[in-house]
Amino acid sequence: MIYAHHIALDLTQAQDTYCRRAAGTARFVYNWALAEWQRQYQAGEKPTAAGLKKQWNALKHERYPWVSEVHKDANQQPFAHLATAFQKFFHHETGYPTFKKKGQHDNFYISNDKCQIRGKRLRIPTLGWVRMREALRFTGKVLAVTVSRMAQRWYASISVQVETAPAVCENQAIVGVDLGVLRLATLSTGEQVEGPKPLRRLLAKLQRCSRQLSRKVKGSANRAKARDRLARLHARIAYQRKDALHKLSTDLVRRFGLIVLEDLHVKGMIRNHRLARAISDMGFGIFRQMITYKAAAAGVHVLYADRWFPSSKLCSQCGAVCDELPLTQRVYTCPCGFMADRDLNAALNLQHYPGLQGK
Repeated sequence: MIYAHHIALDLTQAQDTYCRRAAGTARFVYNWALAEWQRQYQAGEKPTAAGLKKQWNALKHERYPWVSEVHKDANQQPFAHLATAFQKFFHHETGYPTFKKKGQHDNFYISNDKCQIRGKRLRIPTLGWVRMREALRFTGKVLAVTVSRMAQRWYASISVQVETAPAVCENQAIVGVDLGVLRLATLSTGEQVEGPKPLRRLLAKLQRCSRQLSRKVKGSANRAKARDRLARLHARIAYQRKDALHKLSTDLVRRFGLIVLEDLHVKGMIRNHRLARAISDMGFGIFRQMITYKAAAAGVHVLYADRWFPSSKLCSQCGAVCDELPLTQRVYTCPCGFMADRDLNAALNLQHYPGLQGK
């Protein structure tokens, strides 16, 4: 199993300068390869990443001698990234590859045979040892390292292959989890998990920072400072959301052997302009990714109820289905006399989902 660590780096000014130069080299080579790909294609040729890489290696030292100031992976890996981008485009997974801009998604790649990790230190070729904020939580074979910058902070994304036998979960407890907008999750045990709602909490500050950025003169130092403040605020919102989702997913995997969730169509849900911001603020898609890989590592089963299963409208006691249940009605009331919070009722229905037979 492959685990990825995303660890912040503590760099000196000289190390920060090197990382900027390496990321700039990777960006330049990617843009050069994309421009050359387009030129050859328009000329009727059939460009390939391997051919462009061979062409680049033949001319780089003569035309661009400064590329030798950073490690060679910075000017070799962009060709593989470009090939992947075109492959996804041809399979209709993404749009046509675009040129990279300075300051947006700055990163460079280091292959596994050229980096070393000792405790809280990472050795970057040509640069030397740099400090990490924490050590690796999973030990194994390091596959690759990508150093990237986000909100003026540098991070190392370290992929580690862990050789472990498939885990077998002995816990037989079953839980239904209903994800919502008012509350992040309601469990069939009656527990309610409040979401941090970081975007809603910091929306006024975010709007203020956006206005301040728009009023600055383009190209000025003050505009760069305002842009950095806005980027740090966006990163803060993302980190708070991921922190809550990590805690919830880890807690569920540790306590239960079978987790039943709704198969939410998030892309369709956010088309509702009244709820789109609140739904995005909860991060349902990120939660599904987290619970999937954590459950696989712990031997826990995750079952997704059918998208059309009426978990909210179905009575968890008698099985009757309510025809009308608007979002404003927070208490589920059944003619049989059963009354409960609508989210708790949905979680109970998920816990007793018909598809559990044979699980």
